[in-house]
Amino acid sequence: MDEKRFAGKVALVTGAARGQGAAEALRLAAEGATVIGCDVHSDAEIGGGVSYARLDVTSRADWRRVVDQVLADQGRLDVLINNAGIGVMENLATVTEQDWSAVMSVNLDGAMIGMQTCAPAIRDSGGGAIVNTASAAAFYGFALPAYNASKWALRGLSKTAALEFVRWGVRVNAVHPGLVVSPMSDGASDMTEKIRMATPMRRGATMEEIAALVAFLASDEASFITGSDFVIDGGLLAAGAMGEVSYDFGP
Repeated sequence: MDEKRFAGKVALVTGAARGQGAAEALRLAAEGATVIGCDVHSDAEIGGGVSYARLDVTSRADWRRVVDQVLADQGRLDVLINNAGIGVMENLATVTEQDWSAVMSVNLDGAMIGMQTCAPAIRDSGGGAIVNTASAAAFYGFALPAYNASKWALRGLSKTAALEFVRWGVRVNAVHPGLVVSPMSDGASDMTEKIRMATPMRRGATMEEIAALVAFLASDEASFITGSDFVIDGGLLAAGAMGEVSYDFGP
């Protein structure tokens, strides 16, 4: 780990009160960034030198307040990690309007508003990076229609943002995790086990493995990468429908 890779840089990470977002915030801070971890909770202790700000990603007023405070305190913003996301256990026949809207508001609208608010600040700081957390489910059909649709949409939105912001020196990429061992996956044990068994590596990613990829994409080492999809899924997408027998491939 290059502890100076983010020296002098300021990063904002959403969904950072726990789990994958917290791991990403801690990774960036460990590599020298000044990190503001954000979540919807009134307060949270992330540790590792990461400061905390309450942020409802569906609220334009909240985004403006937080970004204005970051600029007032730090004088710049270099990195945005759109990590906040939710899922609702439903299917297409039963999903309610309220559940559909709630998932879309956080997973898609939240990332869009975040980019609208942060990209000009990153531009004015000399350029930088945005990393959006989508999902490997953005490449195939998935059992949760609202979640699945939101991640497909975020994948496309990330590419549009990359093209629009390229002249600003702001890179935008999407990370697509498969199964991740996290508080979110712990809440869906049956589905988690099915995905694990369909994954050729037969395990979920650690939160630290996802954070390592996010940190690379946010860093200057990825300076010629924008508008791209980065799948980190232990071979799940490669296996496709053959996931449960893919361990038989090869010698």
